Amino acid sequence: MYDPISARIAEELGFEVGMFAGSIGSFTVLGAPDLIVLTLTEFAQQVYRINRAGKLPVMVDADHGYGNALNVMRTVQELESAGVAALTIEDTQLPREFREKKPGLISIEEGVGKMRAALAAREDPSLTIVGRTSAPALTGTEDAVARAKAYVQAGVDALFFAGGVTRE
Repeated sequence: MYDPISARIAEELGFEVGMFAGSIGSFTVLGAPDLIVLTLTEFAQQVYRINRAGKLPVMVDADHGYGNALNVMRTVQELESAGVAALTIEDTQLPREFREKKPGLISIEEGVGKMRAALAAREDPSLTIVGRTSAPALTGTEDAVARAKAYVQAGVDALFFAGGVTRE
């Protein structure tokens, strides 16, 4: 889903949940590719418009939480106010290093800090916090498993593995 009309269509088609991704937010709001320039305010406002259009629960890709652990707390507060049912917080390193096509990953410790910050900021216990990692594509299965275990131990409600490239 990317706007109120697509949310209504998804609901009419019988979907049980909708997903609003950061990349789609960039295209919809800015008319530009996802270069991490969409602000939290712009993203949250679009989420609010989508939620206002219907009753379909919305999961959002909150990217890197718009910064460090403090920014993650603000991200959760804003998106919870906009009515999301679930959100992902990922462990990619931002900003990207100059001329790097693929993002790097933050340390596991910093990722755990972001997950804990998201959980601490949550006011509604029914809001699902999803720990997301791109480790399968960037650093491999072993690192992905280590990150998943650490995020589960931190208390996330679910995990999202992005960018798997092999059957492994």
